[in-house]
Amino acid sequence: MRFLDQVRGALGRINPSDIREAAERRVRILLQASTSATYAEIEDYLCPANLSREKRMEVAETLVRDTDSDPDGRFHLVFMERGTPIPDNWEIGRDAFVFDLNHPDRLPHNVLERRPEMALPLARVFPPFREMVVKSTIHDVSKENAVFSVMTALPNIVPSLAELPWIAGEFASDTAVLTANQIRMSFLLAAASDRPVGFKEQRSEIGSIIAGAWGWRAAARQLVSKVPFGGGIIPKAAIAYAGTYVVGLSLERVYRIGYGLTRDERREAYDAALARGKEVAAGLLDSVKKK
Repeated sequence: MRFLDQVRGALGRINPSDIREAAERRVRILLQASTSATYAEIEDYLCPANLSREKRMEVAETLVRDTDSDPDGRFHLVFMERGTPIPDNWEIGRDAFVFDLNHPDRLPHNVLERRPEMALPLARVFPPFREMVVKSTIHDVSKENAVFSVMTALPNIVPSLAELPWIAGEFASDTAVLTANQIRMSFLLAAASDRPVGFKEQRSEIGSIIAGAWGWRAAARQLVSKVPFGGGIIPKAAIAYAGTYVVGLSLERVYRIGYGLTRDERREAYDAALARGKEVAAGLLDSVKKK
């Protein structure tokens, strides 16, 4: 019960409604191309054939060709074929982005790099954006948890924890904060995947995250106490990274096809993520030592 109270405290600054509203923000995109075939190719990339009729209607309301009878109005972004003239008052790399027929995946990469605030609304509507947003979200939150583990293992670094946006005002246990951040990740992944977002809507996923926290909590505890500087920090942070990463992969599977990873898939994913987590943790520790 104390652990659950600590999780609630760590969740105090996380509002799923804000995440839901950000994802549901309406976006209008102007398409500019030289031929009807190119328009169709851009639309087919952004709107694959397996999308539902309802989702296709939403895509149709989001994308507007500049040759349409009424292309006027407020647009948030322009997607344009390479070689077409840049529309007036638009800037390449800021709000106008080139669609390369030979390298279509560069479009979502460039947009998300320059306009990260558009990640959730674009991911919710367009599958190519969703894939990249989900992948980066899982890695980013896993790295945040690794950072937290490194910081809490070094007493002289603890004051800087207040700089982390998801930390509770009243310091909670390591496990509670890491678990709360995984729950925040579940909100982000659901929003990007066009799934219901919220404590009630995701009670099953949240229950699984809380239940799973006990396993890697016990493993991490064995690695830290009374260990020379850096000796137990890297394994602890690597476990935080790997545990969070596997949670993210399983959630992605749930939101994409309705069920999570099998036990064997979880074990295989954990081993791979643990190796990556050790690299991330070692890099974080090196950066701290240099300060």
